[in-house]
Order: sequence, then structure tokens, then C-alpha cells
Amino acid sequence: MKQKYKVTGMSCAACSSRVEKAVSGLDGVTACSVNLLTGDMSVEGTATAEQVVSAVQRAGYGASPADGAPAAKDPKDTGGETKKLLLRFIVSLVILLPLMYVSMGHTMWDWPLPPFLHGNHVAIGLIQMILSAAVMIINGRFFVSGVKGLFHGAPNMDTLVSLGSGASFVYSTAILFAMTAAEDMERVSSLMHEFYFEGAAMILVLITLGKTLESYSKGRTTSALKGLSELMPDTAHLIKDGGEITVGAAELRVGDVFAVYPGEKIPTDGVVVEGRCSVDESSLTGESVPAEKSPGDNVSGATINRTGYVRCRATAVGEDTTLSHIIKAVADASASKAPIAKTADKVSGVFVPAVMILALLTTVVWLIIGRGIGFSLARGISVLVISCPCALGLATPVAVMVGSGVAAKNNILFKTAESLEETGKVKAVVFDKTGTLTTGVPQVTDVLPSGMTENELVSVAAALEEKSEHPFAGAIRTYASSRGAAPASCDDFENVPGRGLSGTVNGAAAFGGNLAYIKEHCEVSHDAESSAAALSDQGKTPLFFAYGSRLAGIIAVADTEKEDSAFAVRKLYEMGVAVTMLTGDNERTAKAVGARIGIDDVIAGVLPQEKEAVVRQISNDKKAAMVGDGINDAPALTAADIGIAIGAGTDIAVDAADVVLTKNAAADVVNAVKLSRRTLRTIYQNLFWAFIYNAVCIPVAAGVFSGLGLTLDPMIASAAMSLSSFCVVMNALRLNLFKPVKFENNEAPDKARENVTEENNMEKTVFIKGMMCPHCEARVKKALEALDGVESAVTSYEKGTASLTLSKDVPDDVIKAAVEEQGYEFVG
Repeated sequence: MKQKYKVTGMSCAACSSRVEKAVSGLDGVTACSVNLLTGDMSVEGTATAEQVVSAVQRAGYGASPADGAPAAKDPKDTGGETKKLLLRFIVSLVILLPLMYVSMGHTMWDWPLPPFLHGNHVAIGLIQMILSAAVMIINGRFFVSGVKGLFHGAPNMDTLVSLGSGASFVYSTAILFAMTAAEDMERVSSLMHEFYFEGAAMILVLITLGKTLESYSKGRTTSALKGLSELMPDTAHLIKDGGEITVGAAELRVGDVFAVYPGEKIPTDGVVVEGRCSVDESSLTGESVPAEKSPGDNVSGATINRTGYVRCRATAVGEDTTLSHIIKAVADASASKAPIAKTADKVSGVFVPAVMILALLTTVVWLIIGRGIGFSLARGISVLVISCPCALGLATPVAVMVGSGVAAKNNILFKTAESLEETGKVKAVVFDKTGTLTTGVPQVTDVLPSGMTENELVSVAAALEEKSEHPFAGAIRTYASSRGAAPASCDDFENVPGRGLSGTVNGAAAFGGNLAYIKEHCEVSHDAESSAAALSDQGKTPLFFAYGSRLAGIIAVADTEKEDSAFAVRKLYEMGVAVTMLTGDNERTAKAVGARIGIDDVIAGVLPQEKEAVVRQISNDKKAAMVGDGINDAPALTAADIGIAIGAGTDIAVDAADVVLTKNAAADVVNAVKLSRRTLRTIYQNLFWAFIYNAVCIPVAAGVFSGLGLTLDPMIASAAMSLSSFCVVMNALRLNLFKPVKFENNEAPDKARENVTEENNMEKTVFIKGMMCPHCEARVKKALEALDGVESAVTSYEKGTASLTLSKDVPDDVIKAAVEEQGYEFVG
């Protein structure tokens, strides 16, 4: 069982490593992952919540069980923390400025002071001590956290900062007392130069500045998650007792009917029960073209109704909506830990103690060499404050957080940080054919009449198929409807399983089916058989129809390729990824589809239970991803190194996958691989910077190169440390610049449809004046759809338009008359 917790009090990677170690040591805990960036902890096993919280508290931190659902509006509120840090920085800076004026401005550059301070070095020292102490009190959180970590045996970054600042303050205070005991002014004046009060305060101010910038940057990394959370509207129009009442969107329940007006967001997932509309789904799918919705169509919460008034029945609410699933997937991926992070965790676990020992050794070695205590102490303090475990701890989670958010914006859901890291490493992609590379819905591709017109052939075929439940029957009925060819009546219908159909159409015997079946009822010419063979070679299924005693013609049906399939395959090849198509279809059909898409490696005739073995075999040679959508793909998705499910597929396939593509587009496989590679590269860059920064800066701070005149003042060291974490976070934010590949129709024409008769439905936009409300829209819509040739009309009173889908040309004067008859003005 997996449980989630919120952990408080962590300041660096050493903290998260300490918490992880404490919880992992509990009996019954099989896995524990702590995210420093979000403060989330994921625990798997049988340990109780009380045991987990107690273990975290013993380690010196706070913890509480987290609600399994993502926060509705603000999953990670860093805004308040950033404001607090900014206030601390401003107040500290206001106090630091006079301290710097007194300590450096007067001492080094002889800037003027009030007359009563002239020559009064002890008083100047007291002023510095008081101002420095004020800054330390304001930033007392560093000392509280640092000391607690030290007492719990888990020193952290705050321990380093508090030791560096505290050592500077204590040493300077001792010097101040020594000044009071000095016997002459010359000695007092020389001791003035031993003060590090300004260093004690400056370290804290610069670290606070770094923390402020880091907090702001962390807020930026969660912007995608926050943006998704804020998409859902607050209210809904509930249909109750025949009227509409406005309620909170959270009050909707499954089965409730709600209304959506033009320009409003849809409050939850549902199905249209009344009306038609045009929905902007770009917030979820990235598709800029609005989707037309009519009764029976599904709608998703947080999408925008652009035109038309509809009533919908809620099918999912709260945590079960599409948007909530997306938010949860992004949050889960961000909270999990990528494999590459384990190396950084191991280093972070021993980093702080090692730095403390190194700082002590640095100070002692310089004292032994014979350098003064001031110089020696400055080197030790520099080592403490320049080392940065935060950069190591943030290197991976910030990149994962930003990468997951960018992926969600581009229709890709990585379920875990591991899947985000591993997807970019694949060297082979295995595609299931049906529903993945193809639409999964048979369509009519060719109509070859014989002895009658095309419309007559389609009408006879549709009449026969009207009572059939075969998928090919649905394709023919849909095609007939799109052409305006109404099916004739069919009597004496009979279904001959595996062979065809028969019936009486307009008083004459009609037959439809395969070649052998039709040959029993009429003569089929050699040319017709050759045409059918050619269609079969193209991966299409030829259906023969006879009317009376003669051949009426051939209608070819095929599961056509998605528009972007060939484009996606080409892009994968360009990226050095091998592509294989896996299908249960016969080899001839599979080879034809593969040829049109551009896939050479086609494995056909594979039974559902055999897919897993094929994928395992490919995975043995190279890291492979399996892309599928059906229940029969679930074992193969699990067997692959990375399982990628098409979002429109079955729940079982989606559950078995590591990555989900919500837009149902093959091109998003390319984007998933590209984004994973980009994220992994960013992680490598962050880790390189974090390791190199510490490897270079710590020796310099220790004074290894002091013989060359290269040393670091503690103030400069603290500034460098502050900027290191900021740079790591900002580098991760560059992932927001990721540009996904996008399919354009002119880039990869759909070869599967080259032979389709080009008699598609026409579209026409009518401009109308006078529509003022949804009621006006409904009147105009009803009048236009009553016209012969008008398949559908989408009206918008806001835009003053009516978008018509026509099965044939309808004269403008006919449309004008229909509009004006309802009392509105036809513009053009």
C-alpha cells in the first residue's frame, strides 16, 4: 500500500536523505521516496501512519499524512514562503547597510562618523555587535534548524550556515572583550581589523537572498501543476425541478444534469444530452481547433464551450475527472525519485558531516602552519558557507517537476520520475497497429460501381448493411449518410456468417459479401477480380455486391492510418530509434499498412497472448517501448522497458503503461522521447554543476591556492553558495522552452486515402445579425437544419455566425430566406 505524507523542516538534500533513511528503517516499509522540492514523501509497505510520522519526528523533522487527492487550487503554495523570506531579506539588509558603513566604510575608507565615536573603537565594536546580533535574531531559523540537525545527528545546510555565522560572531565578540583589556590604543586599533561582525551578518543576508530566489524559482517549477489546478470553474448551472440553479462545481454528483452557456467552462466530465456546441479543448489536448459536440458526445471538465447552449449529464466528478487524473499523474511523477537521483542522495547523506570535518581541519592546519587565528578561522568559515548540498539535492527533482509539467501541457503523462528518465533511453519503439497507428474504425476507401451509378451502389449496399452489426456495415452506413444516399428498404434480410448478406431491395434480390459468396449469385468479371486483388494488396478489404442477377460493384473498406502516423515514424527514425509494427492481421494487409506508414519491420499474425513474448525478445536486444491501446496490449505494455498507452484506449492498457498519451496522437510518442532526453540532459547538467561547483570552490575557500593570491572571503563564499542553488533551479526552468514536434498535413500526406473519392462534405459560414441569446441560436439552428442539404448547423450569437456542414450545395438565397423567416438579418 502506498501512502503520501508532507514533511516539514527540510532545508537541503542531507535532510531528505536523513528522513528517507529513518523511514526506510521501519519494519514493513518496502520503499520510501522523499522530494526535497515539494516536501512530499511517498511510502510503500505495511507500516502505519503513526509509525511513519514518529520516525520522521525522531529524525528531527515534522510529518503528516497527505490527502491522496491533489489540492484543488494550489498544490504547493510557495508564494507565502517567498514573501516571508523577502521580508526577512529586506529587514536584514536595512540593518546590514549601517553595519557595513561602520565596519568597512569608516575603517577602510575613513567615512565620517558622529563626533562621539571618533577614536572610540570599543563603542564602534559594540555598535557592530548589536547590529550583527539583530540580523542573527531576524534569521534565527538558520540557527534553530542547524542546531536541531546537529543534536539529532543529522547536520544539514543550516548547520553549516549557522556554524559559519556563529563562529564569526563569537570570534569577533572575543576580540571586542580583548580590546577592553588592551593596554594601549595602538593595540586596540590593530584589533579593530580582526572583527568579523559584518561577515557574520553578511553570510545570513546573502543566504537569505539565495533562499528567496530559490523559493521563487521553486514556485515557477510548480506553475504547470498550479495552472492545471486552477482550470476548473468554481460554479455550475444545475438543472433541478425543471429550472436552473447555480451551485458550486464541487457539489455536482454523478448523474446530475447541468447547463453550459457559450463562453463558460464545463464544470465536470459529462455527456451531452441536449443541444450542440463547439468546445475548446486546448487546455487538455493542446488542439487549437474546437471540437463539435452533439448529444451522446463526451465533454471534459475545464474545457470551454465556445458556441451553443448544451445540457450535459455528469459522468465523473471530483478526483475521477480527466483533469484530476492529469494533476495526480503530474504530482505523482514529481514526488517520485528518478534512478539517477540515487547517486546524488548517497553523496548528500555524507556531504555535510564531511564539510564540517574539512572546515575544522582547514582551520587547524593553517594554525599549525603558523598563520594567524583570523586568517585560519576565515578559511574554515569560507569552507562551511561555500559548500552547497542544496544544489545536489535540487538537481534532479526540479528537472523532474518542470519536465512533468511541460509534458502534461503537451498531452503526455509520465507516471513516475523513473519513466520520465528512462523513456529517452529507448532505442526501439514497437507499435500495435489497430487503434494506435490506425484509427481503429473501418472507413470506406474506394467505391467501384459496375452497371449502375456510384450513388445507386452505395444505396443498395447501405440497405443490405442496415441490419448488420459488423464494423464494416457501420462504415458503409456512415459513408452513405455522408453522401446523402439514403438506404433503400430491405426485406427478407439474412446474415450468412463468414460469407455475406442477402435480402430483397426494391423488389430485387441483393447480395453482399466476399468473392466466393457473390460468385454463387452472379458472374464476376476478370477485371473486377483484378481490381479486388489490387485493393487487397493495399491492405483494404473488398466487399462485393450483386443486385438482381448481375454484379453491382465493389466497395473497399479499411482501417485507415492516423494522419500523423507516417510523420511520427519518420521522426523516430531521424532520432535513431528503430520502429516495429505488431499486429494480428494477415501479413499482406500488415505489409501494405507498414509500407504506407514507412515501417519496414512488420510482425503480422501475432495472437494477443504472443505479443508479450515478441516485445520481450525485442527488449533483450535493446531498450524498447511498447505503444498500444487495447486490453490485449496490456501484457506487452508491462513486458516492455517502457509501456506507452494511447489515452483513448482501455483503462486496463492505461493502467499497465508507464506513460499515457492523452491526445491519442502517434506524434506524441516522438515528443515523449524528445522531452525525456531533454529532461535527462538537464539533470546531467545540474549534477555536473553541483559537483563541479563544490569540487572547485571548496579547495579555493580552504586556501589551497592562497600561495597564488587566490582566497575567498566568507562573504563572497556565502554569495556563491546562494547563487549555486538558484542557478540549478533556473537551468531546470529552461525546460519550459521545449517545443514539441507538430504534425502538419502538408508534411506527411495520408497515403492511405489517396484513392478515396474526393466528394467530402462542404462547409459554409453564414453571418447573421440580430441573434441576442441562446434562444435565438436555437431558432436559427432549427430553421437551417430543416433545409435540404444542410447536415448540421452550429450557431453563435456572440460571433453572429452559423457554421453549416452541407452534403450538397445549398443556394445562398435559400439560406437567406430561412434566416429572415425567423426575424433575423442575413449578412452574407
